[in-house]
Amino acid sequence: MTPSSKPAGDISSVFPSLSDKVAPPLPPRFAALKTRLIAGHEDRLLASWHELLESLEREKEIIRARGSALIPEIEYGEIDDVQKRTKFRDSLKHRGVGVVRAVVSEREALDWKELLLRYIKTNPEVKGFPADQPTVYELYWSPSQILARAHPNLLRAQAFLMSHWHTADKSALISTSHPTAYADRLRIRQPGDADFALGPHVDSGSCERWEEDGYGRGHVYDEIFKGRWQAYDPWESSCRLPVQSDLYNGAGACSMFRMFQGWLSMSETGPGEGTLKVNLLFRKAVAYLLLRPFFKPKKGVDEIERSEFLGSQNWILEPEATSLLQGAVPGSCQEFNDVLHPHLELGDTMVHVPGVMPGDYVAWHCDIIHAVDRVHAGKSDSSVMYIPCCPLTEPNARYLVKQREAFWHGAPGPDYPSGEGEGPFRGRLSPDYVMGNVSAQAQRAMGLAKFDPNFQGIPLGEREILASANTILGFE
Repeated sequence: MTPSSKPAGDISSVFPSLSDKVAPPLPPRFAALKTRLIAGHEDRLLASWHELLESLEREKEIIRARGSALIPEIEYGEIDDVQKRTKFRDSLKHRGVGVVRAVVSEREALDWKELLLRYIKTNPEVKGFPADQPTVYELYWSPSQILARAHPNLLRAQAFLMSHWHTADKSALISTSHPTAYADRLRIRQPGDADFALGPHVDSGSCERWEEDGYGRGHVYDEIFKGRWQAYDPWESSCRLPVQSDLYNGAGACSMFRMFQGWLSMSETGPGEGTLKVNLLFRKAVAYLLLRPFFKPKKGVDEIERSEFLGSQNWILEPEATSLLQGAVPGSCQEFNDVLHPHLELGDTMVHVPGVMPGDYVAWHCDIIHAVDRVHAGKSDSSVMYIPCCPLTEPNARYLVKQREAFWHGAPGPDYPSGEGEGPFRGRLSPDYVMGNVSAQAQRAMGLAKFDPNFQGIPLGEREILASANTILGFE
């Protein structure tokens, strides 16, 4: 039994570049959508596009000069230090990615990896990608993953990271101080691997970013479509609450609101060793992604010098709207490349995260373009558990209801490919184990225990979402 309505598959199911899936052209309705999105703002949009291209050039020079040094880091034990916390905050808000060091001890993270390897060996029927020698395993409920999600330090680090978001709507039903658990996969990548070559992409939808029934429900990107990309605030949360990020039931397309995607390291891994790369253009790259489908070059890259091709004066609004949304495929992640998104110059702006040790936590904003090394050129495994930062909201609570059922049966969560999953696996932890062995905070994060809306010090607005979540989860 499984609550997932997704087709069977693995992580390649949402990456056309991994699955060799050739998508047909988008239907004409997308041309009509593009026309509606910018109607009445065409002149302002063109001026905004030119401003964006010039701003991108300046930002790229900074990234070329400083690279990974731009990514902020903070020790877990220092997150209450006002001076260090402020410095971290300022860089995080600008770049959208950060590293929290030593969230759990190195020994504990390595023990979790050893426990995972035993779990995999004990259950050789486990699936993954690639099928013959998995790097990303279709595992969601192993003891290591459950214990990591339940760890009090990790929950505190998640709340710390989510505290950098704000809400313009003070009545919005959201709590960043009550993280919710999202059961994701894990990666154990061996030296020399070139199969798990995830190129630059953004998760949580593709076409949905332009669609009125997708991100348009919250008007998340309206300022960009109106020619005011500088006014776009990636840290405003209330506009994200109505969003539908999976309109096509993609096998692995996330429907839960993840403020940050993240992973907990189980290995010592440096740049080039099968690790994460992020695009530090962040907010400007989001604006570029969304505006790119409205513009075309006067002359192609084969007709003129590259610098002239990229120059703002070579780019004009489409005379007639097409259905093109470069890199967007229904039911898949949004992918990027140098042909479709030339101004991003991904070879320069995709930057490695700094070297990590077991127990370090890396988190990146849900709008950030990210990728992994095409080849793992290191000498030891590059291993992580994917654990994002998810606030408590009504839609996230509804997801927890379905995920809780999946946990009970050992099935993949509702966002993931369907199947029997880990139901018959030996050594799998059960909800009963969790109820007897982890903290009440972790039980609440998993949707297994009641939130306390009467806890001292909780603001009135936060009490409302706690009470509402209890009703959704069946505790009231």
